Amino acid sequence: MRAVELDVISEQAATDAVTVAKEAFGRLNVLANNAGYGNIGPIEDTSLDEFRAQIETNLFGVINVTKAALPLMRQQGAGHILQFSSVGGRIGPVGRAPYAAAKWGVEGFSEVLSKEVGPLGVKVTIIEPGGFRTDFAGSSTAIREGRPEYDATVGKKTARFQRDYSGKQPGDPAKAAAAVLHIASLKDPPLRLLLGSDAFRFVKQNDLAKMESDSKWKGLSISTDIEQVAEEAG
Repeated sequence: MRAVELDVISEQAATDAVTVAKEAFGRLNVLANNAGYGNIGPIEDTSLDEFRAQIETNLFGVINVTKAALPLMRQQGAGHILQFSSVGGRIGPVGRAPYAAAKWGVEGFSEVLSKEVGPLGVKVTIIEPGGFRTDFAGSSTAIREGRPEYDATVGKKTARFQRDYSGKQPGDPAKAAAAVLHIASLKDPPLRLLLGSDAFRFVKQNDLAKMESDSKWKGLSISTDIEQVAEEAG
């Protein structure tokens, strides 16, 4: 076992960590990109510096460390990259715009990545947890309700709810860890894995609502095609 200090937003630190792994073990079988944090506050009251900081860690940290590991995994013709996204990478959680923007980015980046490296023998799984009883929603999170106009949305639905919810989440971290280890051992793992009953429920509701909306507006959507193409699509 080797422990290495790693600042995920540092290109050199990521490269050095992969080098240490190769020197110590001869190869890199699994990469887990799980560094991240998410503060709470209205978009209007969140500074651009804070947006950039959260996106730098939650998205570019993933991209940075992934790119550092890819040459070795490509040469091996094997490897498994676990990208820790969130239920917030599938839905738009009120009060978490920088975090959600980053996690949606992780989802898109990782889906493209899976198509590029799959033929090379490298697997990719996007992990999408719901609420788990970790410190993520505790001292690791800065919570701001924002100005009064956002009280009914950010204040009630997220900030105050989060304070009351911390420590009461349905997810068991030990069971989540066991599920991730199981996924890492599979020959044919899924591209996405929701963790927690709340994550499964929220994403199902959200995806069904998207499908219904797409169907409702299908006519307008296909009306933008050249006429012959639109007739074939209809």
